[in-house]
Amino acid sequence: MASSVRILGTGQLLELSRKMRAAGGPRLQRNLSRRIRRAAEPLHKDLQQAIRTVQLPGSGRKKRGGPSPTTRPLRATLAGGVRISVRSGASPGARVWMDKGRLPRDLKNMPWVIDEGRVRHPVFGNRKRWSTQWARPTGWWSRTVREGMPRMTREIERITDDVRRDLE
Repeated sequence: MASSVRILGTGQLLELSRKMRAAGGPRLQRNLSRRIRRAAEPLHKDLQQAIRTVQLPGSGRKKRGGPSPTTRPLRATLAGGVRISVRSGASPGARVWMDKGRLPRDLKNMPWVIDEGRVRHPVFGNRKRWSTQWARPTGWWSRTVREGMPRMTREIERITDDVRRDLE
């Protein structure tokens, strides 16, 4: 699974960036960056919604058990790690990625584990007893990116055409 989605340095974006610098247009660059961010936001929201709706059914509790050892909501924590960045300098473009820095230490690889579909973990921290949970549907990241990239690419192409017309 790719850890980020990038639309960077395409010929059109590089050409526009050079023309905007030559035209001395910081206003134009801010406008382009804002519009590129808006083009990436639907994919960002879709990824957050996808991780919030992934089901991780357990095998059910037996007679023994107790309260969860952690109080943080797993899916909301992972959704908070999905980020967007936009660059308008030498390598202009947009990037949507999972920011591991926003995740707790013990959940750094969890987005990719859930994307693969099989989550294996110790039962309530007991390393002698392990449980396997299956994520449904699998591929929350890869499937959402595959479905969202054409829309994002079309929007970026439309934006570059608009800005190119403004510069001419």
